[in-house]
Amino acid sequence: MTYISPATVTPDRNSKEYIVNYWHKRAADFSQLRQHELHSQKALLWQQEINRRLPVSNKPLRILDTGCGAGFFSILLSRLQHHVTGIDLTPEMITAARQLAASEHVKADFYIMDAEQTTFPDSTFDVVITRNLMWNLPHPEKAYTEWLRVLKQGGLLLNYDAEYAKNHHSTAAASAHASLDPSLLAECHNIYHMLPISCYTRPQWDKKLLSELGCKNISIDFTVNDTIYNEYDAFSISVPMFCVCAFKG
Repeated sequence: MTYISPATVTPDRNSKEYIVNYWHKRAADFSQLRQHELHSQKALLWQQEINRRLPVSNKPLRILDTGCGAGFFSILLSRLQHHVTGIDLTPEMITAARQLAASEHVKADFYIMDAEQTTFPDSTFDVVITRNLMWNLPHPEKAYTEWLRVLKQGGLLLNYDAEYAKNHHSTAAASAHASLDPSLLAECHNIYHMLPISCYTRPQWDKKLLSELGCKNISIDFTVNDTIYNEYDAFSISVPMFCVCAFKG
């Protein structure tokens, strides 16, 4: 497999369709993994990690979980009594999220929707949160602009992500991708080569763009892996994860 470099990344106008098809194939196993994660120590660690960053409020927050997948973050935040909306472009993921939320007896709303172009009115949410989404977006600049549009003034943006493309060759065998069918692993690698973000220097790129978009109090936390993934298990991610935290100016 080819290493990632600007010379090997070739944007494809059909990349979004390719990505949705990839996640369609992974939906069943991915949902099962998230269900197990909800009943593991990782769920408590993630809940503590997110809760410490949320704005103090005397009423439930309105939270948008973009690229919600099978609804892991949405369910955790619903357990904290917030009003949560999860969106994902892959229909099978939304079906899985609804089923998983029902099985966990929590209430959250889930919609099939493009994270780069939502249908929500301006200033709808107090918080926008996402995990492991931006690395597979064809137009990440558009996504950040959209998320800030639907945030209320002073609202919080939390983006948990990692440089998966750059670390793919050195960490695939020791990551959550280790159990992937070789054909799906190849498809994931193809996605890396379709997306310009694979070559960005992150999260420095994120911080610079958010500053240009008018965000305030932008911070980067590189300790997520130390906090969440300090012990190896089925949910571990070997690529160092970071958190981009910013407030809408």
